[in-house]
Amino acid sequence: MLSAVLLSISSIMNQIEAAQTVIETITAMAQEQKPLMLRVVPEDNVTFWSHYPPKDARDADCQSRWYYHVHAAGSRDKDEHGHFHLFLHRTQLPEGLEPKVWPPQGEEAKAHVTHLIGLSIDTVGIPRAWFTVNRYVTNEFLYPADVMIEHLPAFNVDKTKEDGLVNRFVTAMVALYREEIAELLRQRDAKHAELIAEHGEKAYEKESGVEVLSQIPIDLDEKISSLEMA
Repeated sequence: MLSAVLLSISSIMNQIEAAQTVIETITAMAQEQKPLMLRVVPEDNVTFWSHYPPKDARDADCQSRWYYHVHAAGSRDKDEHGHFHLFLHRTQLPEGLEPKVWPPQGEEAKAHVTHLIGLSIDTVGIPRAWFTVNRYVTNEFLYPADVMIEHLPAFNVDKTKEDGLVNRFVTAMVALYREEIAELLRQRDAKHAELIAEHGEKAYEKESGVEVLSQIPIDLDEKISSLEMA
């Protein structure tokens, strides 16, 4: 019941509203001369691989969440600063719904989340790519693409304790790109099927040797120009 209510509330944001919010938040960051990444990580002494914030940014109402981190040089694209990992909490899915794949810790897993999508950010704070990752990367409760796609509108991080512009930007980006994210989730499952044929149940783990399962570049100007905005 709670999932249905949250889904109804968050689905109010349509593509036009999402695009307007993305424009507004990016403009506000520019006016304040404080780019997106410096609202999340310290200006100096960023610790590679660490979560920012340390215990993740959790929405007070629905428990959707995000964290940002930076890979060490040589293990990231040269024009990437870092990236967000975005999650739904299991309570946002139908009660009793079994994961497709469980974390090794089962119900004792530290975080009861399912990974929605990754959002890569360039060195000036502009989104550059969407991507999905293998299950082991975030130790998620893995659900099929169709479940995740159905609940995409439930993602909302407007009410975390972190920077309000960052929260609104992330929520709006998911709303703006729901169709693309849905396709990436389908591609993720297709890649998993290929890995299962080769590695069996290790397809979802580090032994598969595959971290990123699907990805697409982001061109915000092109995306927004494609919409009929007044």
